[in-house]
Amino acid sequence: MAQNNTQNASLKQGQIPFNQKVAFGIGMLANQMFPAALGIFMVILIQGLGMSPILWALIFFIPKLIDAITDPLMGYISDHTVSRWGKRRPYVFVGAIISGLSFMMMWQLSAENSEMYTFYYFLSWCCVFWIGMTIFSVPYVAMGYEMSSDFHERTRLMAVAQWIGQWAWVIAPWFWIILYDPNWFESSTDGARTLSLWVGGLCMTLALVPAIFCTFTNTAETDQQQTIADKDLKETMLDFGRGILITLRNKPFQKICIATFLIFNAFQTVAAFSWFIVVYYMNDGDPGQAGVWPTLFGSVGALCTCFLVIPIVNHCAQKYGKKITFLYSQAVSLVGYVLFWWCFSPENPWLMFIPLPLFAFGIGGLFTIMMSMTADICDLDELETSQRRAGTFGAIYWWMVKFGAAIAGGASGLILSTIGFDQSVAVQSAETLELLRLSYIAIPGIGTLIAILVMRNYDLDEQRANEIRAQLEARHSDQTTS
Repeated sequence: MAQNNTQNASLKQGQIPFNQKVAFGIGMLANQMFPAALGIFMVILIQGLGMSPILWALIFFIPKLIDAITDPLMGYISDHTVSRWGKRRPYVFVGAIISGLSFMMMWQLSAENSEMYTFYYFLSWCCVFWIGMTIFSVPYVAMGYEMSSDFHERTRLMAVAQWIGQWAWVIAPWFWIILYDPNWFESSTDGARTLSLWVGGLCMTLALVPAIFCTFTNTAETDQQQTIADKDLKETMLDFGRGILITLRNKPFQKICIATFLIFNAFQTVAAFSWFIVVYYMNDGDPGQAGVWPTLFGSVGALCTCFLVIPIVNHCAQKYGKKITFLYSQAVSLVGYVLFWWCFSPENPWLMFIPLPLFAFGIGGLFTIMMSMTADICDLDELETSQRRAGTFGAIYWWMVKFGAAIAGGASGLILSTIGFDQSVAVQSAETLELLRLSYIAIPGIGTLIAILVMRNYDLDEQRANEIRAQLEARHSDQTTS
């Protein structure tokens, strides 16, 4: 009992016990391992099963049309849930199980099946998977927004979570080795069927950790939110629609959504191109000859994020502010992108590691800062509307990320088709390979430049955030005494 009192006291002061940060961070490992593994496995659809780039693009895009409805709805539902286990944890638990099981089923494919059978089978389970991820991730992210009221402790929480979650990107590239090594499996398709069982089971277990162990929050539930659940269906849907509109009109939130969309999804558009560049440009289209180079490229970049980017971003955000840290970290990433033109070298493959410490500041620093900023924005919204909509903010933010990833996936297929990439041959034309490398640099570079311009006038700084927090605490105190 004394330990619980101590934990509650520290939370009231805005500090989060370390074990709670770790429990939340383990959930982030699952939240990132699922898409990281999926991104690795997706190459099999083209390279192993011969699926056309257009069908590949549709598999990215169609599930996100479903997310357009389910993500905001899940945010609203979790915001207005009252249970003995809290608002978020029951959904995190259920979503973890659905995501894990559907990931396993999704990859039970065979090269003997027709292209259209594979397309419809995979698409069906992919939709189930992303619905499960919505049920898990939307309440999970909102849980993080509510774990502290302190401006800097929010950044520290997200730094811990992103540090743990980043190991997904260290581990996942090694799946390429397992999938394509004939000593492991006869074919990449056989490998996907077996490896998906292990990945799905592990990720499901990790995703269950915050549902079971994240037991404290810092956010009091307002009386107004408690009564919303008693409204009839029409009133509930009207309230849902109003909440979405209010969220979308929030100016600081608009800025971080636009900036994230530009940076993350420009990167996602070309993320798989690194594999194609290493295999087709540097190794003449032979995955066996490419060996561990694609894996090392992904893992070293993620390690740079863990041990260089996140600590620096966390420190600088607390010393110089979140906006300044964001702007400079993205500027550093631009240098890394440009260097890749010379550092993807068939003669000296080690050169491709030189830009990675700079390149990693782009995505590595993005979510640490943006998730912390979103928690501040939730306070601003609560002050203006008297409702706590962390789930709705998280849902719209991450729907925007996922929908953008769908567009990015579709754009990837279209770009490959446009530049003349032919999945049926090993040796691509010199023009195709040159355009592939140019796309890998120019698309994320342009997205990052525009995002920097969008965020230059972001004005929710530490002073304003602390003023908002003080007004909210005064309001909560008045509600408690009245």
